[in-house]
Amino acid sequence: MSEKKARSRRDFIKNTAIGAAGFMIVPRNVLGKGYLAPSDKLIVAGVGVGGKGRSDLSSFYESGKAEIGFLCDVDDRRAEESREKYPKAKYYRDWRELFDKEAKSFDAVSVSTPDHTHAVVAMAAMRRKKHVYVQKPLTHDIYEARMLTEAADKFKVVTQMGNQGASGDGVRQLVEWYDAGVIGDVHTVYIFTNRPIWPQGIPWPSDKPAVPAGLDWDLWLGTAPQKDYVDGLIPGSWRGWWDYGTGALGDLGCHLMEAPFRVLNLEYALDVQASVTSVFTAFGQRGHFPDSFPPSSHATLTFPKTSKTKGQVIMHWMDGGIKPERPEELGADEVFGDGNSGILFVGTKGKMMASEYAANPRLLPLKRNEEVKVPQTLKRVPGSASGHYAQWVEGCIAGYGNMELSAPFKKSGPLTEAMLMANLAIKAADTPKPRANGRGFDYPGANMKLLWDYKNMRVTNLEEVNQYVKREYRKGWTLDF
Repeated sequence: MSEKKARSRRDFIKNTAIGAAGFMIVPRNVLGKGYLAPSDKLIVAGVGVGGKGRSDLSSFYESGKAEIGFLCDVDDRRAEESREKYPKAKYYRDWRELFDKEAKSFDAVSVSTPDHTHAVVAMAAMRRKKHVYVQKPLTHDIYEARMLTEAADKFKVVTQMGNQGASGDGVRQLVEWYDAGVIGDVHTVYIFTNRPIWPQGIPWPSDKPAVPAGLDWDLWLGTAPQKDYVDGLIPGSWRGWWDYGTGALGDLGCHLMEAPFRVLNLEYALDVQASVTSVFTAFGQRGHFPDSFPPSSHATLTFPKTSKTKGQVIMHWMDGGIKPERPEELGADEVFGDGNSGILFVGTKGKMMASEYAANPRLLPLKRNEEVKVPQTLKRVPGSASGHYAQWVEGCIAGYGNMELSAPFKKSGPLTEAMLMANLAIKAADTPKPRANGRGFDYPGANMKLLWDYKNMRVTNLEEVNQYVKREYRKGWTLDF
């Protein structure tokens, strides 16, 4: 390179850095194809930077290969700690303004907002050719999950969903046992959790308190229907309301269903059915609270034969403290799963189980863990949970298609769709219809198996539930940002 060209490039880098709100790191995309930022660090914009968003950003930063360039949150109170930790990061309330004004100054986006706004933020980022990390569940609706999965390939960006267990040693150990034939052919999987740990099966609050200072309530609502502010939704109880969250499945489903998807090569479900625990009034009548998820549920999904199974696989999901029968191979005082949550694989030659995130995998009976030895065939992700974040950062630096990740949208999209299918069945089972005689209600969805047309994303035998496959956004919101 000539001295003149070298000096010109140095001047360009210097001027760009000064112009980017005082940043000393230049985004990789500014320098063009083939160039690295001076520090070779990824510039990340965080959307939703309180709570989980705060810890997500910290994990990216601690990888040593990322800088937090921008922060965005609709709630100044929730953003305070992140703003203190990253004082040089420019702060916005509206992610749309951030993207419009600063898109040339960052490489990637971390989305840690409530479920109902995951898709619009992630899609807008991908349309701008930004890599994206999206907290689980990937989306609120099945349609959104399909669209994000397709967009990741279309825009050729590096993606990762925030189900850290996908990078853990546990799921890889389960795969190795299964591939070695230790438990034979799996035909049934049980998954259970003590979630929800927030209120469900309750009416929408009737009080109308003032919106707290520092919170942009309209922005927080985003795609959801217009409603007055109520106390208790923020920071975490929104999970129990259909308009914003995806219930216990959304909170832990991706963490727990990841293992059977990986072990058995599952992709889409054929059908699903569910039963729910009801709340009864003082008069002994079943209460119905359409805004809120039921207190507990049991959903059963049927998956078609895969390259790793000899037939269909039945997956049971149980939440709210419901548990499957204890395996007979488990001792009376031995812990099932981790006590609160667990995964149980039932094969033709044995069983294996794990805890949340597929941690602590064990063969049953437990003495088999000392007897069975199989070779390690799968590469481990250094750092497991923390490595999940570092892996995405490194993948973004390497570029689309140059590095294999644990939970890219091509894997986490179908997983999210199956999880949300279970929610369709739960909604159907918890939706009443007036009886013809006008006396009480029936719950026909509780007695049905919903048949799923995967290609067209439709339930074929209960039309009214399809409105939840692709919900209607509030006016002004779209996936086309």
